[in-house]
Amino acid sequence: MESKIKKLLQPRKLGLGINVKNPIVMAPMTTFSANADGTVSEAELSYYKARSKGVGIVITATTYVSPSGKGFPGQFAGFDNNFLPGLKKLSETIKGEGALAILQMVHGGRMAMPTEIPGGQTISASAIPPERPGSMIPREMTEAEIQDTIKAFANTTKLAIDAGFDGVEIHGANTYLLQQFFSPSSNRREDAWGGSLEKRMAFPLAVIAEVKKVVKENGGDNFIVGYRFSPEEIENPGITLEDTLSFVDVLANQGLSYLHGSLMDFWQSSMRDKLNTKPVICKIMDKIYGRIPFIGVGSIHTPEDAIKALESGAEFIALGRELIMEPEWLDKIQTGKISEIKTTLSKNDKESLDIPEPLWNAIMSKPGWFPVIE
Repeated sequence: MESKIKKLLQPRKLGLGINVKNPIVMAPMTTFSANADGTVSEAELSYYKARSKGVGIVITATTYVSPSGKGFPGQFAGFDNNFLPGLKKLSETIKGEGALAILQMVHGGRMAMPTEIPGGQTISASAIPPERPGSMIPREMTEAEIQDTIKAFANTTKLAIDAGFDGVEIHGANTYLLQQFFSPSSNRREDAWGGSLEKRMAFPLAVIAEVKKVVKENGGDNFIVGYRFSPEEIENPGITLEDTLSFVDVLANQGLSYLHGSLMDFWQSSMRDKLNTKPVICKIMDKIYGRIPFIGVGSIHTPEDAIKALESGAEFIALGRELIMEPEWLDKIQTGKISEIKTTLSKNDKESLDIPEPLWNAIMSKPGWFPVIE
């Protein structure tokens, strides 16, 4: 076991010139804890400081790229220079603990909260509401709005560069706007932005191209650009695994730094085809075929979990809830205190774990999300 543990501590590379001290990534998780004006709060800085020591990469909670894209209360923003000082503090906090700092960027689309956006009207690829009670019917985006949103991702990338981040992650997962354009459920357009599978890829690919253009002009060769995606949807019509594998095949050739899956369980099989029991991640990595690094994620808690996941072929492993419960996960591995790694949360842990109050309240109000003990 001791020799296998070393796999969790070995340096990795992203591309040709980016050194990562180990394969462990802090997954992007919202804290619901930004200041009321959308700037990064002191509570968030403390939270990230506690969790950036040890891991190779920290991917932040997702920042919204335009006022119409705010997905939830307490989300921090990155759509103009007013947010630059806070973003700079965030990057410095993460990098000060030795991790690479990556800013995740999003537009909520139809999943934005009407009460949190100007005018209260959500927008999306098409005027199709989410399949949940009480959902607003979004307004179909105009060509001008599509172009403005593509530029918004580029502008936030420039802010990330100016703030000192090592990279950005384009959030194309978890039912937000980029996924809405890729999905046949939410995208019923018949123009250049929808219809065929290839046309449904057009918007995310345009965002990637514009982000890369900004990076080339301002960020240098070693600025990281990643892309996160959700492999399937349960809706019919919805994103199938076959759709995603075709998309991954294209994404792997876009000159990105990495791809990042969004899964609740690293080893889960298809949600849509119960007869297909091969893990989704293994199918994705087969399709990538070594062309681009892949970050795997999903209910990884113990060192044994992480080692098994790395042995699947994924170059990096992201920990989400586990790093909230155990900020010193890597430190305890490095210092031989593996038996002391926490995999549960006590109701008395809030202060000792530097968990912001809104995040703590969210955890406590959702039974089953975290393994909470008395």
